[in-house]
Amino acid sequence: MATTTATPAQETEKKAPLTLTDTAITKVREIMATQDPLPAGLRIGVVGGGCSGFQYSMAFENQAGMMDKVFKFDDLKVFVDATSLMYLNGCIVDYVETLEAAGFKFENPQVKSTCGCGSSFSV
Repeated sequence: MATTTATPAQETEKKAPLTLTDTAITKVREIMATQDPLPAGLRIGVVGGGCSGFQYSMAFENQAGMMDKVFKFDDLKVFVDATSLMYLNGCIVDYVETLEAAGFKFENPQVKSTCGCGSSFSV
């Protein structure tokens, strides 16, 4: 009679559908540190609106929602709702500073067009 040995399941870290650059993570941590109380993480989402149909949103959150996926970038938790997830696949979030402006920049391969002001997009 042959015996089989049970092998414990290996945990695999799920790859996030979006990427935050080191610069973006550092800036989010810097801004979070000024908040009272300290938020649990950052929510990144896509909401309807703007000239082209959709806009990105970023806000601090104290906890994940029921339909959220939670991704970790080092020790930074990022919450993404299920609907936004499909629009953010492959997206890179960076923080840029130029002489003209500073802010978070979204590079999304799914975007077909953007508006003239650059704050909204369509897929």
